[in-house]
Amino acid sequence: MEQVELAAAATDVGLWSLFMQAGFIVKAVMLGLLAASVWTWALVIDKYMTYKKARRQYDHFEQVFWSGQSLEELYRTLADRQNTGLAAIFVAAMREWKKSFERGARSPIGLQMRIDRAMDVTMARESEYLEARLASLATIGSAGPFVGLFGTVVGIMTSFMAIAGSKSTNLAVVAPGIAEALLATAIGLVAAIPAVIAYNKFSGDAGKLTARMEGFADEFSAILSRQIDEKLQPRQQAAE
Repeated sequence: MEQVELAAAATDVGLWSLFMQAGFIVKAVMLGLLAASVWTWALVIDKYMTYKKARRQYDHFEQVFWSGQSLEELYRTLADRQNTGLAAIFVAAMREWKKSFERGARSPIGLQMRIDRAMDVTMARESEYLEARLASLATIGSAGPFVGLFGTVVGIMTSFMAIAGSKSTNLAVVAPGIAEALLATAIGLVAAIPAVIAYNKFSGDAGKLTARMEGFADEFSAILSRQIDEKLQPRQQAAE
């Protein structure tokens, strides 16, 4: 009994000690999961700032767009800038509008299709930017627990082999090995849980921002469609 108590007292079960006592594979798993956790929080901060900035830009552009300012004046203001979001969609549509009329567009349907296609391409690019690196969060969230479980299985196998070699089943001998093995699963959960929560949150945010772009594109397409009719109808009547 005294020997068991002395062994337990001599065994340090702190987190750092458990890590240092772990085998090479378990250590590699733990370090990989810690790196994944750091990457997760870096993505969380980056996406939070990105979406916050995007919402602010969308609100500002919509306020300016619906303020009554002429489309031509707004286009001249934005044409030479590095635009994103709604402003990028607006500039792409206006650029196609101006190019088509400079080349003497005659078909309202063809012009409308080219404008809609220009907005769709820009919107797809902006959506891809918003969703960039979200797959990393999904991967960490889904794979993290299994990677940690792999480290735990390897650690427990090593512990059982050590127990068989020492021919001792005292708790003081068994506990440290099992504890260091379970530490891998714990780190896997620490990495995975924030990643899953962040992925769900930011996927929803990206979907809302994309929906705003789609709504603006539909509204702006209707505005341009009316102006196309006003500009091309007199030409068609004159040609007839």
